[in-house]
Amino acid sequence: MKRLLLFPVMFLLLQCANAQSKEEKAVAAAVENMRLAMISGNKADLEKLADDKLSYGHSSGALEDKPTFVEHIVSGRSDFVNIKLSGQTITVVGNTAIVRHVLDADTNDSGKPGTVHLRIILVFVKEGGQWKLLARQAMH
Repeated sequence: MKRLLLFPVMFLLLQCANAQSKEEKAVAAAVENMRLAMISGNKADLEKLADDKLSYGHSSGALEDKPTFVEHIVSGRSDFVNIKLSGQTITVVGNTAIVRHVLDADTNDSGKPGTVHLRIILVFVKEGGQWKLLARQAMH
């Protein structure tokens, strides 16, 4: 009898351990929305998803604020043809979330085709019920 009960209990524990919290799911959705906005170059979407105090760090060491980040994407100076994210982890503490992943992308920056493979850390902050990108740093 004990063995029969052990399987369902173990199954439920494994399900709970692998399940994302409601906030982690919301952050994952914000990351996906940002990925799509970076591909589309839609100014309104980018401005909605980025915090006004955004600090956007490139692997080269260059830093951008929100207006510069948005302008570079919209103008095609930073043009993402596609973006694939893998190995993503999300940690939520209060109204702050830390996201780590690997970004692989095809680019067409200022009309010059290329590819990137970067490790990324993102910091999101929850404002008015919405998760917004506050900081991003890329590294090779």
